Amino acid sequence: MLVHQAEPYNAESPPGALVGSITPLDAFYGRNHAPIPRIDPESWRLRVEGLVDRPLELSLEELRHRFGERSVVATLQCAGNRRADLIEVRDIPGQVPWGPGAVSTACWSGASLADVLAEARVRPEAAHIAFTGADLSQQAEPPQPFGGSVPVAKATSSEVLLAWSMNGQPLPTAHGAPLRVVVPGWIGARSVKWLQCVTALAEPSDNYFQSEYSVLPPEADPHRAKPGDGITLGPITIHCAILQPGKDARLPSGPTEITGFALAGDNRTVARVDVTADHGNTWTRADLDPPENPWTWQHWRTTLTLPPGGIELIARAWDSTAAVQPESPATVWNPRGYANEAAAHLHITCRP
Repeated sequence: MLVHQAEPYNAESPPGALVGSITPLDAFYGRNHAPIPRIDPESWRLRVEGLVDRPLELSLEELRHRFGERSVVATLQCAGNRRADLIEVRDIPGQVPWGPGAVSTACWSGASLADVLAEARVRPEAAHIAFTGADLSQQAEPPQPFGGSVPVAKATSSEVLLAWSMNGQPLPTAHGAPLRVVVPGWIGARSVKWLQCVTALAEPSDNYFQSEYSVLPPEADPHRAKPGDGITLGPITIHCAILQPGKDARLPSGPTEITGFALAGDNRTVARVDVTADHGNTWTRADLDPPENPWTWQHWRTTLTLPPGGIELIARAWDSTAAVQPESPATVWNPRGYANEAAAHLHITCRP
């Protein structure tokens, strides 16, 4: 793991852990805004409240017995993934300098959030479902637990889970035990860990982190920004990464295998990945794995014949709506460094 901060713990997965369809638990990235809470699963209860006719208070055992277990393979990605590329354009003080490894995939199992909300009988005027965790963040003033919300339409989609299991094992403490939300296709910040409360609301959550995860205009001061000043983040934007060769690798010239993954977000899929080694004069279409479902990454590979000297590899992805990544990180720079959807750039050197 590449550890950026020890407390709160923030670490990205190494490239070698991202080559398979499922990320091992000990290599799954960690993103936190507060110390990891330790919760007694026996005394823990989940509250379901707000604009509902039947408020609920459920133990983990009650959740397991009253609602059938479902599983979904889903890729989670931090909204700040590849922020380091944006920092190279212009500095972004106070933010974690994520490389391309703030992304991982797991098989999640738990109760369908839609089933739980149906039992609580969400009222027609509810338009958003908010989540509140147990991790108390000092980043907010005054300090508050991490939280956020998603629209009711997303919350009641079949893929959204209240997960108690990860890769066939009990959910680890570091990843939200005893229970977390998993919102496939949306930024990782909406998959709230150490879940304490689910609240049906008429408006989006007023939690600090609901609006903090927004893209501000380039000229904005992030320390003075108010809710509504930016574009609140939800569905993941299209993303692509080069896994092999590694950054600044020195390789023999000639045929070279280039591999990576791409992720479309929401319920879209990746339709195509193109790779160039000559600044876009020519592009080669990579072989692309089919998606397991619309919420997982897709791995790709191609072989290019590389000449001696310094090479900049560029990989760009297209999604199923024909949206394509912009070529330069400079075009998507923003003062919080979120949603870097620019094409992946990698510098290597080839020996004669």
